[in-house]
Amino acid sequence: MLPRASIGALKGRLSQAVAAKDPGEIAAALDLPPLPKGAASSGTNNGNGPRHGEQLKVDGVDWSNVLNPLLDAHAAIASNDLAQTYEAQASLHSALNHALGSSKGNWLIPALHVVCRNTHRAAALADECVNRSTGNRNDHARLQNAVTLLQASYSKTLNDRVEMRPNEPYSEEGSKKVGVLYIVNQLFSMYFRLNTLRLCKNLLKPVESRGIHESGTMGEMVTYRYYVGRLNMFEDQYDLAEENFDYALRHCHHSAVANKKRILNYLVPVKLLRGRLPTGKLLEKYSLHEFVPLMNGMRTGNLMEFSDGLMKNQDLFIRRGTYLLLEKCKMICYRNLFKRVYKIVGKEQIRLEYIAKSFKWLGMPIDLDEVECILANLIFKQYIRGYLSHEKRVLVLSKKEPFPTSKVIKGSSHTTLRWK
Repeated sequence: MLPRASIGALKGRLSQAVAAKDPGEIAAALDLPPLPKGAASSGTNNGNGPRHGEQLKVDGVDWSNVLNPLLDAHAAIASNDLAQTYEAQASLHSALNHALGSSKGNWLIPALHVVCRNTHRAAALADECVNRSTGNRNDHARLQNAVTLLQASYSKTLNDRVEMRPNEPYSEEGSKKVGVLYIVNQLFSMYFRLNTLRLCKNLLKPVESRGIHESGTMGEMVTYRYYVGRLNMFEDQYDLAEENFDYALRHCHHSAVANKKRILNYLVPVKLLRGRLPTGKLLEKYSLHEFVPLMNGMRTGNLMEFSDGLMKNQDLFIRRGTYLLLEKCKMICYRNLFKRVYKIVGKEQIRLEYIAKSFKWLGMPIDLDEVECILANLIFKQYIRGYLSHEKRVLVLSKKEPFPTSKVIKGSSHTTLRWK
Protein backbone atom coordinates (compact mmCIF):
# COMPACT_ATOMS: atom_id res chain seq x y z
CA MET A 1 0.00 0.00 0.00
CA LEU A 2 1.10 3.56 -0.66
CA PRO A 3 1.63 6.02 2.21
CA ARG A 4 -1.40 8.19 2.98
CA ALA A 5 0.42 11.30 1.78
CA SER A 6 1.05 9.74 -1.63
CA ILE A 7 -2.54 8.51 -1.88
CA GLY A 8 -3.85 11.95 -1.03
CA ALA A 9 -1.63 13.64 -3.60
CA LEU A 10 -2.58 11.29 -6.44
CA LYS A 11 -6.27 11.37 -5.52
CA GLY A 12 -6.33 15.15 -5.26
CA ARG A 13 -4.58 15.66 -8.57
CA LEU A 14 -6.93 13.30 -10.43
CA SER A 15 -10.01 14.82 -8.76
CA GLN A 16 -9.04 18.38 -9.69
CA ALA A 17 -8.13 17.45 -13.27
CA VAL A 18 -11.40 15.58 -13.89
CA ALA A 19 -13.48 18.34 -12.28
CA ALA A 20 -11.85 20.87 -14.62
CA LYS A 21 -12.08 18.48 -17.59
CA ASP A 22 -8.48 19.42 -18.35
CA PRO A 23 -7.21 16.89 -20.95
CA GLY A 24 -3.52 17.49 -20.27
CA GLU A 25 -3.82 17.36 -16.50
CA ILE A 26 -5.89 14.16 -16.57
CA ALA A 27 -3.26 12.55 -18.79
CA ALA A 28 -0.50 13.65 -16.41
CA ALA A 29 -2.46 12.38 -13.40
CA LEU A 30 -2.89 8.92 -14.97
CA ASP A 31 0.73 8.61 -16.10
CA LEU A 32 3.08 6.24 -14.28
CA PRO A 33 6.61 6.71 -13.00
CA PRO A 34 9.38 5.19 -15.17
CA LEU A 35 9.15 1.40 -15.24
CA PRO A 36 12.44 -0.25 -14.14
CA LYS A 37 13.53 -2.76 -16.78
CA GLY A 38 15.40 -4.94 -14.32
CA ALA A 39 12.61 -5.09 -11.78
CA ALA A 40 11.66 -8.24 -9.91
CA SER A 41 8.49 -10.06 -10.85
CA SER A 42 6.10 -12.32 -9.04
CA GLY A 43 5.43 -13.98 -12.39
CA THR A 44 1.91 -14.82 -11.30
CA ASN A 45 -1.56 -13.47 -11.78
CA ASN A 46 -2.82 -14.34 -8.31
CA GLY A 47 -4.15 -10.93 -7.36
CA ASN A 48 -2.15 -10.83 -4.12
CA GLY A 49 -0.59 -7.46 -4.86
CA PRO A 50 -1.51 -4.19 -3.12
CA ARG A 51 -5.18 -3.27 -3.32
CA HIS A 52 -6.50 0.16 -2.46
CA GLY A 53 -10.09 0.93 -1.60
CA GLU A 54 -10.37 4.69 -2.00
CA GLN A 55 -13.60 6.39 -3.05
CA LEU A 56 -13.70 9.20 -5.62
CA LYS A 57 -16.74 10.86 -7.15
CA VAL A 58 -16.55 13.88 -9.43
CA ASP A 59 -19.76 15.63 -10.57
CA GLY A 60 -21.74 12.56 -9.59
CA VAL A 61 -19.56 10.16 -11.62
CA ASP A 62 -17.67 7.42 -9.79
CA TRP A 63 -13.95 7.48 -10.61
CA SER A 64 -12.95 5.01 -7.90
CA ASN A 65 -12.43 2.21 -10.43
CA VAL A 66 -9.85 4.42 -12.19
CA LEU A 67 -8.18 5.77 -9.06
CA ASN A 68 -7.63 2.49 -7.22
CA PRO A 69 -5.81 0.63 -10.04
CA LEU A 70 -3.69 3.76 -10.49
CA LEU A 71 -2.71 3.61 -6.81
CA ASP A 72 -2.08 -0.14 -7.13
CA ALA A 73 0.21 0.45 -10.11
CA HIS A 74 2.22 3.09 -8.23
CA ALA A 75 2.58 0.73 -5.26
CA ALA A 76 3.68 -2.16 -7.50
CA ILE A 77 6.31 0.04 -9.18
CA ALA A 78 7.59 1.07 -5.75
CA SER A 79 7.89 -2.64 -4.93
CA ASN A 80 9.68 -3.38 -8.23
CA ASP A 81 7.00 -5.91 -9.24
CA LEU A 82 6.38 -5.63 -12.97
CA ALA A 83 3.81 -8.42 -13.12
CA GLN A 84 1.61 -6.71 -10.53
CA THR A 85 2.27 -3.36 -12.21
CA TYR A 86 0.82 -4.72 -15.42
CA GLU A 87 -2.21 -6.25 -13.66
CA ALA A 88 -3.00 -2.89 -12.05
CA GLN A 89 -2.39 -1.01 -15.30
CA ALA A 90 -4.67 -3.41 -17.19
CA SER A 91 -7.46 -2.74 -14.67
CA LEU A 92 -6.88 1.00 -15.05
CA HIS A 93 -7.01 0.71 -18.84
CA SER A 94 -10.27 -1.26 -18.74
CA ALA A 95 -11.84 1.30 -16.41
CA LEU A 96 -10.77 4.22 -18.60
CA ASN A 97 -12.18 2.49 -21.70
CA HIS A 98 -15.51 2.34 -19.87
CA ALA A 99 -15.25 5.98 -18.81
CA LEU A 100 -14.44 7.02 -22.39
CA GLY A 101 -17.44 5.16 -23.76
CA SER A 102 -19.83 6.84 -21.32
CA SER A 103 -18.42 10.37 -21.74
CA LYS A 104 -19.24 13.02 -24.31
CA GLY A 105 -16.56 14.60 -26.46
CA ASN A 106 -12.87 13.80 -26.72
CA TRP A 107 -11.44 15.41 -23.57
CA LEU A 108 -10.26 11.99 -22.31
CA ILE A 109 -8.24 11.19 -25.46
CA PRO A 110 -4.85 12.45 -24.17
CA ALA A 111 -5.34 10.36 -21.03
CA LEU A 112 -6.26 7.35 -23.17
CA HIS A 113 -3.06 7.75 -25.17
CA VAL A 114 -0.96 7.83 -22.01
CA VAL A 115 -2.72 4.76 -20.65
CA CYS A 116 -2.33 2.86 -23.96
CA ARG A 117 1.37 3.61 -24.02
CA ASN A 118 1.84 2.53 -20.39
CA THR A 119 -0.19 -0.66 -20.92
CA HIS A 120 2.02 -1.56 -23.88
CA ARG A 121 5.26 -0.85 -22.01
CA ALA A 122 4.20 -2.56 -18.79
CA ALA A 123 3.06 -5.69 -20.68
CA ALA A 124 6.28 -5.94 -22.71
CA LEU A 125 8.54 -5.43 -19.68
CA ALA A 126 6.56 -7.83 -17.50
CA ASP A 127 6.76 -10.53 -20.17
CA GLU A 128 10.52 -10.01 -20.51
CA CYS A 129 10.97 -10.21 -16.74
CA VAL A 130 8.88 -13.36 -16.40
CA ASN A 131 10.69 -14.95 -19.35
CA ARG A 132 14.05 -14.27 -17.72
CA SER A 133 12.93 -15.89 -14.48
CA THR A 134 11.33 -18.94 -16.12
CA GLY A 135 13.71 -19.40 -19.05
CA ASN A 136 10.76 -19.36 -21.47
CA ARG A 137 11.49 -16.87 -24.26
CA ASN A 138 8.08 -17.16 -25.93
CA ASP A 139 5.69 -16.19 -23.12
CA HIS A 140 3.79 -13.14 -24.37
CA ALA A 141 0.65 -13.63 -22.29
CA ARG A 142 0.57 -10.07 -20.93
CA LEU A 143 1.27 -8.45 -24.27
CA GLN A 144 -1.47 -10.52 -25.89
CA ASN A 145 -3.84 -9.44 -23.12
CA ALA A 146 -2.77 -5.83 -23.65
CA VAL A 147 -3.69 -6.11 -27.33
CA THR A 148 -7.32 -6.77 -26.41
CA LEU A 149 -7.37 -3.66 -24.22
CA LEU A 150 -5.98 -1.46 -26.98
CA GLN A 151 -8.34 -3.02 -29.53
CA ALA A 152 -11.24 -1.99 -27.27
CA SER A 153 -9.82 1.56 -27.14
CA TYR A 154 -9.47 1.53 -30.93
CA SER A 155 -13.12 0.48 -31.39
CA LYS A 156 -14.45 3.13 -29.00
CA THR A 157 -12.57 5.92 -30.77
CA LEU A 158 -13.10 4.75 -34.36
CA ASN A 159 -16.86 4.20 -33.97
CA ASP A 160 -17.60 7.62 -32.49
CA ARG A 161 -20.44 9.20 -34.47
CA VAL A 162 -19.22 12.76 -34.09
CA GLU A 163 -17.52 13.98 -37.27
CA MET A 164 -13.81 14.61 -36.91
CA ARG A 165 -12.51 18.07 -37.73
CA PRO A 166 -8.74 18.45 -38.19
CA ASN A 167 -6.86 20.40 -35.52
CA GLU A 168 -9.92 20.81 -33.31
CA PRO A 169 -9.21 21.31 -29.57
CA TYR A 170 -10.15 18.64 -27.06
CA SER A 171 -13.61 19.40 -25.72
CA GLU A 172 -17.00 17.96 -24.77
CA GLU A 173 -18.12 18.38 -28.39
CA GLY A 174 -15.06 16.98 -30.18
CA SER A 175 -14.78 13.66 -31.99
CA LYS A 176 -13.06 10.71 -30.34
CA LYS A 177 -11.71 9.77 -33.79
CA VAL A 178 -8.76 12.11 -33.17
CA GLY A 179 -7.38 9.41 -30.89
CA VAL A 180 -7.44 6.60 -33.47
CA LEU A 181 -4.07 7.01 -35.20
CA TYR A 182 -1.97 6.95 -32.01
CA ILE A 183 -3.69 3.75 -30.88
CA VAL A 184 -3.25 2.18 -34.32
CA ASN A 185 0.49 2.86 -34.13
CA GLN A 186 0.69 1.24 -30.70
CA LEU A 187 -1.17 -1.81 -32.05
CA PHE A 188 1.17 -1.99 -35.05
CA SER A 189 4.12 -2.08 -32.67
CA MET A 190 2.52 -4.85 -30.63
CA TYR A 191 1.56 -6.92 -33.68
CA PHE A 192 5.13 -6.73 -35.00
CA ARG A 193 6.48 -7.77 -31.61
CA LEU A 194 4.04 -10.72 -31.52
CA ASN A 195 4.66 -11.55 -35.20
CA THR A 196 0.94 -11.35 -35.99
CA LEU A 197 1.26 -9.09 -39.03
CA ARG A 198 -1.97 -10.40 -40.56
CA LEU A 199 -3.86 -8.40 -37.91
CA CYS A 200 -2.38 -5.15 -39.24
CA LYS A 201 -4.62 -5.44 -42.29
CA ASN A 202 -7.67 -5.12 -40.03
CA LEU A 203 -6.50 -1.61 -39.11
CA LEU A 204 -5.48 -0.27 -42.52
CA LYS A 205 -8.77 -0.20 -44.41
CA PRO A 206 -10.93 1.52 -41.73
CA VAL A 207 -8.23 4.11 -41.07
CA GLU A 208 -7.42 4.92 -44.70
CA SER A 209 -11.00 4.84 -45.97
CA ARG A 210 -11.83 7.63 -43.49
CA GLY A 211 -8.64 9.57 -44.21
CA ILE A 212 -7.59 9.33 -40.56
CA HIS A 213 -4.00 8.48 -41.54
CA GLU A 214 -3.67 11.97 -43.06
CA SER A 215 -5.18 13.98 -40.20
CA GLY A 216 -3.13 13.10 -37.13
CA THR A 217 -0.15 14.91 -35.69
CA MET A 218 3.03 14.81 -37.76
CA GLY A 219 4.60 12.35 -35.30
CA GLU A 220 1.62 10.02 -35.60
CA MET A 221 1.62 10.19 -39.40
CA VAL A 222 5.37 9.51 -39.57
CA THR A 223 5.02 6.49 -37.27
CA TYR A 224 2.06 5.21 -39.30
CA ARG A 225 4.00 5.47 -42.58
CA TYR A 226 6.97 3.68 -40.99
CA TYR A 227 4.88 0.65 -40.00
CA VAL A 228 2.93 0.57 -43.27
CA GLY A 229 6.26 0.69 -45.12
CA ARG A 230 7.42 -2.34 -43.16
CA LEU A 231 4.20 -4.16 -44.06
CA ASN A 232 4.71 -3.26 -47.74
CA MET A 233 8.27 -4.58 -47.55
CA PHE A 234 7.21 -7.95 -46.15
CA GLU A 235 4.59 -8.21 -48.92
CA ASP A 236 7.22 -7.51 -51.62
CA GLN A 237 5.56 -4.18 -52.49
CA TYR A 238 8.86 -2.37 -52.65
CA ASP A 239 7.66 0.70 -54.54
CA LEU A 240 5.05 1.42 -51.86
CA ALA A 241 7.53 0.58 -49.11
CA GLU A 242 10.03 3.07 -50.51
CA GLU A 243 7.35 5.75 -50.79
CA ASN A 244 6.23 5.30 -47.19
CA PHE A 245 9.77 5.14 -45.77
CA ASP A 246 10.73 8.23 -47.81
CA TYR A 247 7.79 10.13 -46.31
CA ALA A 248 8.64 8.98 -42.79
CA LEU A 249 12.31 9.95 -43.10
CA ARG A 250 11.63 13.30 -44.72
CA HIS A 251 9.02 14.36 -42.16
CA CYS A 252 10.72 12.90 -39.10
CA HIS A 253 11.78 15.60 -36.63
CA HIS A 254 15.29 16.80 -37.41
CA SER A 255 16.51 16.06 -33.88
CA ALA A 256 15.01 12.56 -33.71
CA VAL A 257 18.23 10.86 -34.85
CA ALA A 258 17.35 7.48 -33.31
CA ASN A 259 14.01 7.43 -35.15
CA LYS A 260 15.68 8.38 -38.44
CA LYS A 261 18.13 5.52 -37.99
CA ARG A 262 15.24 3.15 -37.29
CA ILE A 263 13.61 4.20 -40.57
CA LEU A 264 16.89 3.88 -42.48
CA ASN A 265 17.35 0.32 -41.21
CA TYR A 266 14.52 -0.56 -43.63
CA LEU A 267 14.75 2.18 -46.23
CA VAL A 268 18.38 1.39 -47.12
CA PRO A 269 17.68 -2.29 -48.02
CA VAL A 270 14.68 -1.27 -50.13
CA LYS A 271 16.77 1.37 -51.91
CA LEU A 272 19.58 -1.13 -52.47
CA LEU A 273 17.21 -3.62 -54.08
CA ARG A 274 15.82 -0.89 -56.30
CA GLY A 275 19.33 -0.02 -57.44
CA ARG A 276 19.95 3.24 -55.57
CA LEU A 277 23.03 3.16 -53.38
CA PRO A 278 23.40 5.48 -50.37
CA THR A 279 26.49 7.59 -49.94
CA GLY A 280 29.16 6.71 -47.43
CA LYS A 281 28.43 10.05 -45.76
CA LEU A 282 24.85 9.03 -44.98
CA LEU A 283 25.90 5.64 -43.60
CA GLU A 284 28.56 7.29 -41.45
CA LYS A 285 26.19 9.99 -40.16
CA TYR A 286 23.72 7.43 -38.81
CA SER A 287 26.29 4.75 -37.88
CA LEU A 288 24.87 2.29 -40.40
CA HIS A 289 28.21 0.52 -40.77
CA GLU A 290 26.59 -2.86 -41.46
CA PHE A 291 25.58 -1.63 -44.94
CA VAL A 292 29.04 -0.41 -46.00
CA PRO A 293 30.38 -3.76 -47.36
CA LEU A 294 27.06 -4.43 -49.09
CA MET A 295 27.11 -1.04 -50.79
CA ASN A 296 30.76 -1.37 -51.81
CA GLY A 297 30.24 -4.90 -53.08
CA MET A 298 27.24 -3.89 -55.19
CA ARG A 299 28.95 -0.81 -56.61
CA THR A 300 32.11 -2.65 -57.71
CA GLY A 301 30.70 -6.14 -58.30
CA ASN A 302 32.86 -7.51 -55.49
CA LEU A 303 30.78 -10.54 -54.63
CA MET A 304 33.16 -11.64 -51.89
CA GLU A 305 32.88 -8.34 -49.99
CA PHE A 306 29.09 -8.38 -50.37
CA SER A 307 28.75 -11.99 -49.18
CA ASP A 308 31.13 -11.49 -46.26
CA GLY A 309 29.22 -8.38 -45.13
CA LEU A 310 25.89 -10.21 -45.39
CA MET A 311 27.20 -13.18 -43.42
CA LYS A 312 28.88 -11.06 -40.74
CA ASN A 313 25.65 -9.22 -39.94
CA GLN A 314 23.30 -12.12 -40.67
CA ASP A 315 21.80 -12.27 -37.18
CA LEU A 316 21.13 -8.52 -37.15
CA PHE A 317 19.43 -8.58 -40.55
CA ILE A 318 17.35 -11.62 -39.60
CA ARG A 319 16.13 -9.88 -36.44
CA ARG A 320 15.09 -6.89 -38.52
CA GLY A 321 13.45 -9.08 -41.14
CA THR A 322 15.60 -7.69 -43.97
CA TYR A 323 17.98 -10.60 -44.59
CA LEU A 324 16.05 -12.15 -47.50
CA LEU A 325 15.57 -8.73 -49.04
CA LEU A 326 19.30 -8.05 -48.93
CA GLU A 327 20.00 -11.53 -50.30
CA LYS A 328 18.06 -10.50 -53.42
CA CYS A 329 20.50 -7.60 -53.91
CA LYS A 330 23.13 -10.18 -54.83
CA MET A 331 21.71 -10.22 -58.37
CA ILE A 332 22.76 -6.59 -58.82
CA CYS A 333 26.20 -7.52 -57.52
CA TYR A 334 26.41 -10.30 -60.15
CA ARG A 335 25.31 -7.88 -62.84
CA ASN A 336 28.01 -5.34 -61.97
CA LEU A 337 30.66 -8.06 -61.81
CA PHE A 338 29.75 -9.27 -65.30
CA LYS A 339 29.76 -5.69 -66.54
CA ARG A 340 33.37 -5.36 -65.37
CA VAL A 341 34.29 -8.59 -67.18
CA TYR A 342 32.60 -7.19 -70.33
CA LYS A 343 34.68 -4.00 -70.13
CA ILE A 344 37.88 -6.00 -69.72
CA VAL A 345 37.11 -8.37 -72.61
CA GLY A 346 35.96 -5.47 -74.79
CA LYS A 347 33.54 -7.37 -77.06
CA GLU A 348 29.94 -8.59 -77.09
CA GLN A 349 30.74 -12.32 -77.13
CA ILE A 350 32.14 -13.42 -73.79
CA ARG A 351 33.24 -16.98 -73.11
CA LEU A 352 31.74 -18.28 -69.88
CA GLU A 353 35.11 -19.46 -68.70
CA TYR A 354 36.20 -15.81 -68.43
CA ILE A 355 33.30 -15.17 -66.09
CA ALA A 356 34.11 -18.32 -64.12
CA LYS A 357 37.69 -17.05 -63.74
CA SER A 358 36.39 -13.82 -62.22
CA PHE A 359 34.62 -15.87 -59.53
CA LYS A 360 37.79 -17.86 -58.93
CA TRP A 361 39.78 -14.64 -58.63
CA LEU A 362 37.31 -13.49 -55.94
CA GLY A 363 37.89 -16.73 -54.04
CA MET A 364 34.45 -18.11 -54.90
CA PRO A 365 35.01 -20.71 -57.63
CA ILE A 366 31.92 -22.03 -59.45
CA ASP A 367 31.48 -24.26 -62.51
CA LEU A 368 30.14 -23.21 -65.92
CA ASP A 369 26.66 -24.60 -65.27
CA GLU A 370 26.29 -22.29 -62.27
CA VAL A 371 27.52 -19.37 -64.38
CA GLU A 372 24.85 -20.17 -66.98
CA CYS A 373 22.17 -20.35 -64.32
CA ILE A 374 23.11 -16.93 -62.89
CA LEU A 375 23.24 -15.38 -66.35
CA ALA A 376 19.88 -16.87 -67.31
CA ASN A 377 18.32 -15.23 -64.26
CA LEU A 378 19.92 -11.88 -65.05
CA ILE A 379 18.70 -12.03 -68.65
CA PHE A 380 15.20 -12.97 -67.43
CA LYS A 381 15.17 -9.98 -65.05
CA GLN A 382 16.41 -7.82 -67.97
CA TYR A 383 19.48 -6.77 -66.00
CA ILE A 384 21.46 -7.99 -69.03
CA ARG A 385 20.43 -7.82 -72.69
CA GLY A 386 21.62 -10.78 -74.71
CA TYR A 387 21.38 -14.55 -74.94
CA LEU A 388 23.32 -17.66 -73.97
CA SER A 389 24.80 -20.18 -76.37
CA HIS A 390 24.86 -23.35 -74.31
CA GLU A 391 26.65 -25.34 -77.01
CA LYS A 392 29.49 -22.83 -77.39
CA ARG A 393 29.43 -21.77 -73.71
CA VAL A 394 29.29 -18.12 -74.76
CA LEU A 395 27.30 -15.09 -73.58
CA VAL A 396 26.27 -12.94 -76.55
CA LEU A 397 25.45 -9.38 -75.45
CA SER A 398 23.33 -6.81 -77.22
CA LYS A 399 25.31 -4.14 -79.06
CA LYS A 400 22.97 -1.46 -77.72
CA GLU A 401 23.07 -0.95 -73.94
CA PRO A 402 23.89 -4.55 -72.90
CA PHE A 403 23.61 -3.59 -69.21
CA PRO A 404 20.53 -1.31 -69.09
CA THR A 405 20.64 0.98 -66.05
CA SER A 406 16.89 1.62 -66.15
CA LYS A 407 16.15 -2.01 -65.32
CA VAL A 408 18.33 -1.94 -62.22
CA ILE A 409 17.53 1.54 -60.92
CA LYS A 410 13.74 1.43 -60.61
CA GLY A 411 11.62 4.54 -60.97
CA SER A 412 11.50 6.87 -58.00
CA SER A 413 8.53 6.97 -55.69
CA HIS A 414 6.05 9.84 -55.98
CA THR A 415 8.06 11.81 -53.43
CA THR A 416 11.75 12.46 -53.88
CA LEU A 417 14.53 12.22 -51.35
CA ARG A 418 18.09 13.46 -51.48
CA TRP A 419 19.80 10.13 -51.01
CA LYS A 420 22.87 11.48 -49.25
